[in-house]
Amino acid sequence: MTNSTDLSGYSVFETLRNGRVIEIRAIKPEDREAMLKAVDRTSKESFYRRFFSSKRDFSEKEIDYFLEVDFVKHVALVVVVEEAGQSIIIGGGRYIVYQPGRAELAFAVEDAYQGQGIASAIMRHLTAIARASGLDELHAEVLQGNTSMLKVFEKSGLAVSTTRDQGILHLTLRLR
Repeated sequence: MTNSTDLSGYSVFETLRNGRVIEIRAIKPEDREAMLKAVDRTSKESFYRRFFSSKRDFSEKEIDYFLEVDFVKHVALVVVVEEAGQSIIIGGGRYIVYQPGRAELAFAVEDAYQGQGIASAIMRHLTAIARASGLDELHAEVLQGNTSMLKVFEKSGLAVSTTRDQGILHLTLRLR
């Protein structure tokens, strides 16, 4: 298993295909305000594609859950960009181990930044962390019509198997 203190300081910079530089880093408890602002900037449709719900606000308990991760069973990364001299969070991803070797995977990118390769970058980093942590599979649920997210998984280079259940695709991504 990877040492959790190493992951809590995780930070890498990537250059997107449009030349923009993003930072992908471990989420921190002090990201609360920036994360909530990112949620506010996310469209209803994108929010629904991520959470399968139109609910737009989170309880204090839910917010704490998103921010207070152990980087062992719950790994969360955020994507940060510079806008008008300010660092803002524009997306993120996480996995949560639900049984040995397997974790649930989810991520989202703000609408204004979609289609730039950010989700693929998050996927690469979460996959690398999951492999280094000894995981064998990542599982994701995706709405059948969310073709952009399905493309991210297809382009990941991982073996993907899919089952369908009432408009939701259950994907298993093999890491080994």
